[in-house]
Amino acid sequence: MESKVKEQQSIPTSKVQRAAKFISTGAKVGSNYMKHYAKKVVNPSMTKEELHTNNATDIYNSLSELKGSALKVAQMMSMDKNILPRAYQDKFTMAQYSAPPLSYPLVVKTFQKYFGKSPEQIYDTFTRSAVNAASIGQVHQAIQNGKKLAVKIQYPGVADSVSSDLKLVRPFALRLLNMNEKELDHYMAEVEEKLLEETDYVLEVQRSKEISSACSHIEDLVFPTYYENLSSDRIITMDWIEGKHIKEWLETNPTQEQKNRIGQALWDFYHHQVHNLMQVHADPHPGNFIIQNNDKLGIIDFGCVKVIPEDFYKGYFSLIKRELLINEDELNEIFYGLEFISDKDTAEEKVYFKNIFKDMISLLGKPFHVETFDFADNSYFEQIFQLGDRISNDKMFRKSRQARGSRHGLYINRTYFGIYNLLNQLEANIVTTKPEWLK
Repeated sequence: MESKVKEQQSIPTSKVQRAAKFISTGAKVGSNYMKHYAKKVVNPSMTKEELHTNNATDIYNSLSELKGSALKVAQMMSMDKNILPRAYQDKFTMAQYSAPPLSYPLVVKTFQKYFGKSPEQIYDTFTRSAVNAASIGQVHQAIQNGKKLAVKIQYPGVADSVSSDLKLVRPFALRLLNMNEKELDHYMAEVEEKLLEETDYVLEVQRSKEISSACSHIEDLVFPTYYENLSSDRIITMDWIEGKHIKEWLETNPTQEQKNRIGQALWDFYHHQVHNLMQVHADPHPGNFIIQNNDKLGIIDFGCVKVIPEDFYKGYFSLIKRELLINEDELNEIFYGLEFISDKDTAEEKVYFKNIFKDMISLLGKPFHVETFDFADNSYFEQIFQLGDRISNDKMFRKSRQARGSRHGLYINRTYFGIYNLLNQLEANIVTTKPEWLK
């Protein structure tokens, strides 16, 4: 299981070092644009495909060396399939699985700092190389008293660089996401808050235990046990969950019945969190799910949990109801509450934004409007992408003087689109359970 990826001996941790890396990447991206336009003079029919591929490669390589929030933002962007050119999606998706891991001496240094011991003095065995490396930390395999463990170690400097990294990643995000500045800043505050929480491993262990215990009754789910005595601010020790990630599992050609079973477990897990616990595992990317040989779904990584405020929950889900039997006054109240419209809007803007958000939420709500839903239906996802394209190219959104939508919607939308994407990959046909009041 030892890693074959080239290891990184150090991470730029000071603001100056990190800023320099961003600046040199910006220069590379600028140079790629210049090359593209020079070639276009010679060949006017040339598309931007090569430009996107070169930029995506340069940005990803740079962010994967920096790790932390910048890489996490790339990972988040790759999940929102309809906002990035395909070259970026393909490259940034790698952030979900494979960033270059840290070398062993840096791992030992972290252990010495938090436990005053090296990994060998704590566990019976410990892999010197990481078996998995992602945006905020890397995972090593260990054995203790015959039990196989996963040990997650946070990269040095990640927690301290969240705020400054997000400021540095802002120009890339503006360019790639096609957002106006007000909109980006509105959401960056929410992203920053969540990323800071993700670097707090004590909080992660607490939430992991709470949510896995509250969801333990759900059929076909498996959660690791977390070991607080072997965890600290920057290290988490938990059971090793054997199995395959969704993509690998699908390569084994599971039956439709198996795919539906995994899909149902996934839906039930999110249903219980959103509607009963009012807090949700808000990072549904493929790397956080492991399918075991007995067709049970292992859930790992509770670093990103979104607590759902009650007033936001009520407004958001009342719009998802199949028959929007709400009078105009109530509807306006919900739209104001969810910050889709405001008093700054003209009458024309109010009508326009109300209609587009109604379209968006009724589309997102389609699986809730039926007893069962077939997520293999690609035409449904095509509708979602088309609406995303329409919004990202829309003049009304571009010239809007304010951000649209409550910041709480950022992680809730991301969670639902993430689950829908996973269910689409699984081609699962499932019973879409919902709370009584939503039926």
